[in-house]
Amino acid sequence: MKRWWVAGLALAALSMASAQTVVRLQGFGGNDTAIISSLVREVVNPALQKDNIRAEYQGVEGDYRAALLNALSAGTAADLFYVDIFWSEPLFASGRVEPLNRYFTQQELSVFNRNLLNAFTLRGNVYGLPKDFNTLAVQFNKDLFDEAKVPYPNQTDTWDTFKDKLKRVQAALKDVAGLCVVADHARFGAFAYATGWRPFNAQGRTVLDANFRRAFEWYTSLVKDGAGKYAQDLGEGWTGGCFGAERAAVAIEGAWIGGFLRDKAPNMRYGTTLIPLDPVTKQRGNFIFTVSWSMNAASRNKEAAAKVLRALTSPEAQNWILSRGLALPSRSALANSPIFQRPGKENELNRVVFQGSTSVGGAVLPFKFGSLDGGEWMRPINEALLAVITGKKSVDQALADAQAELNRLVR
Repeated sequence: MKRWWVAGLALAALSMASAQTVVRLQGFGGNDTAIISSLVREVVNPALQKDNIRAEYQGVEGDYRAALLNALSAGTAADLFYVDIFWSEPLFASGRVEPLNRYFTQQELSVFNRNLLNAFTLRGNVYGLPKDFNTLAVQFNKDLFDEAKVPYPNQTDTWDTFKDKLKRVQAALKDVAGLCVVADHARFGAFAYATGWRPFNAQGRTVLDANFRRAFEWYTSLVKDGAGKYAQDLGEGWTGGCFGAERAAVAIEGAWIGGFLRDKAPNMRYGTTLIPLDPVTKQRGNFIFTVSWSMNAASRNKEAAAKVLRALTSPEAQNWILSRGLALPSRSALANSPIFQRPGKENELNRVVFQGSTSVGGAVLPFKFGSLDGGEWMRPINEALLAVITGKKSVDQALADAQAELNRLVR
């Protein structure tokens, strides 16, 4: 009798397990594997238990974009996966990503930061819910500014007052650059947006107009005018590297620099403020860097996947991420989270980076380039920046060459 009872229990357990729907998640490898697996285990799966759904995360090491595209072509992609804003639109336009409008009400969608949600909207359809995000902000080394007897950068700075502070620090501290300057649209572009310039005009073409030129001249003059030094001349490839090594008093990075500084320079006294204002328009510009959770159009578990997606972006999940200092939440209401108001340099960094995505941030554009390959589109601009910063071309020649190349790319 006991044997039959035990066998019955085993069959019941087997039956329950077989009825459970498993939703596969796919995203970045590295730290994301441990973070998202913990989030799924501690927050997402307990919330889905009543629906008999279980989520499983798989981190992809190496070239994630190539791996995802291959998996989509082979029919082996997960039910839900990350889509980086940088290459999102061509994938959304391919038909391989499920529009989410039928799974979420307008009220449910409206809780997300509008700029972030717009970043994953194409032709009126929402193709992804923003997982988290970053913008750019100014980080400054308080000890270096104190030593140079220069006021800290602040949110009322214009390009002119900001540059003046950088020059004064660099002049006072001979072995320290004011700003570590990189020849990269991912940093320069924020200043161009502040002027009113946009990457594509109404005809879909890229025109390096007078507004672009004004930002270009200001940015490339930082090295010539003694306000900054070219990153590679400081032995670094990014502004955070110069800043962490105290080779520069200022960096322009997102909240990702927080973890780097925690390891590289744990005792550094640093502050964070918003990107300076264009002195002409009185506006500032910024980028939104973000990744979505998107649904596989070929998934056999779409209804279950929508429930998982809802749990992955729930207030509980985003508070879990925020409380651990891992990323910034995409829900607007969490702007008022008490976590942002806590004292401390990393909380200030996160708070300012979050503010950068709101109206305070000015012209905040997603870091994407329509149907074009973003790397190919940025290359002529990056080459023009490098040529002028290193003195190899005049502004006129560099911009003429960049415009010719963009004309070839953006027909």
